[in-house]
Amino acid sequence: MAASPPTSRRHAALTASVLSAIAFTLGSASAGSAAPKPAEPELRAELARLNKKVDKLIESYAAKRESLRKARLAEESAQIDLRKAEETYAKASEQVDSIAQLRYQSSAADLPALLFAPDMEGAVVMEQLIAQRSAYLRDFAQSRDLKKQAAEKAARLTEQIGVEAKVVETERQGAERVIRDIERKLDQLVPMGSGRRADGSWVPQLPTGGDNITDRTRIMLEAIKERFKLPHEVGCYRTGGNGEHPLGRACDFMMSTGGSMPSAENTRLGDEISAWAVKNKDRLGVKYVIWRQRINMGSGWRAMSNRGGVTANHYDHPHISMY
Repeated sequence: MAASPPTSRRHAALTASVLSAIAFTLGSASAGSAAPKPAEPELRAELARLNKKVDKLIESYAAKRESLRKARLAEESAQIDLRKAEETYAKASEQVDSIAQLRYQSSAADLPALLFAPDMEGAVVMEQLIAQRSAYLRDFAQSRDLKKQAAEKAARLTEQIGVEAKVVETERQGAERVIRDIERKLDQLVPMGSGRRADGSWVPQLPTGGDNITDRTRIMLEAIKERFKLPHEVGCYRTGGNGEHPLGRACDFMMSTGGSMPSAENTRLGDEISAWAVKNKDRLGVKYVIWRQRINMGSGWRAMSNRGGVTANHYDHPHISMY
């Protein structure tokens, strides 16, 4: 094969360079104009990390408050000891002063000789009383010093914890702002329920698969499993009765077992799941949510009649029904 002339080779190289530059420019513009989608696993990992950070900050704040509480209790205890020492010393002083006054004013005829006769035990008794008063005085001085130390320690802790609490609170608020931002990004990743018409209504669906639920219900179920750490089982399809369960269009997210009231932590989780489902009802195809004897069909919560039990009144599980 004959070699290409130098002019042709230079022309081809120049053409290739121009095309590469155009391709690079177009590629850069496309990359710049299209905002990268947040990676869900990374967002969830960061959310878990920040939630742990917030928990540790709250624990730290609680520990500081506990230290302050103990310091104030020590101060109160020292104050009580001081009052007791003051009362004891005052009684001892009053007793010694009273005897000394009597001794000054008395004569042998009207004061017991036992106390003041030089050859008997009166002087010894007086010395014992004075020694006892001195001991009470030492106790009083010691209690006063301990009270002062406890008060100073409590004052230092109050000032120190006040400063540290502000730092902890600032960090907590910062972490929670990032958490809210991550949750907003995760909300952008909520899947669209299947079978939505152009006018916003939903195509009726039949249950499918071994779990006997509709595709739209399955999308909602998986989305909640991804978003929340569920403490107990989820019940969806069941035979008999009314409502959407026999149709494969509802799920119960249990927050406790055995018909018992859920813990405070799981009650908060039920609140979060219910609020999330209502918030995303139009995207997922949620028909209504029932939780804690209330129902929300998209226009706010309203009370329901008493059905006679924890489970019947939906105190132990949010119920989510789908179109």
